[in-house]
Amino acid sequence: MINKDTAEHYIWGNNCHGWHLVKQTDLSVIQELMLLGTAEVKHYHQKARQFFFILSGEATIEIAGKRQVLHQHEGVEVPPGVPHQIFNESQQDLEFLVISQPPSHGDRTVYK
Repeated sequence: MINKDTAEHYIWGNNCHGWHLVKQTDLSVIQELMLLGTAEVKHYHQKARQFFFILSGEATIEIAGKRQVLHQHEGVEVPPGVPHQIFNESQQDLEFLVISQPPSHGDRTVYK
């Protein structure tokens, strides 16, 4: 069994948090926490396909230049090669799962 108390933890961006729930060579499942007003850098992955699933809060996600808002228990898939960026523009913290196959670490290119 694994949870945020037992998972490997890291900090990214502007004091955002991640917990590795599954960290295998072929699959990554990370629970992430973004404080209000934070955003990820726009980027894409050469190989990784990702699925973002909102646990609590509200996420604004831009995929290929189009923005959409995801609410609790909604998700969206991002194919490889597609620029994307997630924002917490809401008035509360945002917690979500990001599932990557294969894992996205080391497969990230900042989009300019």
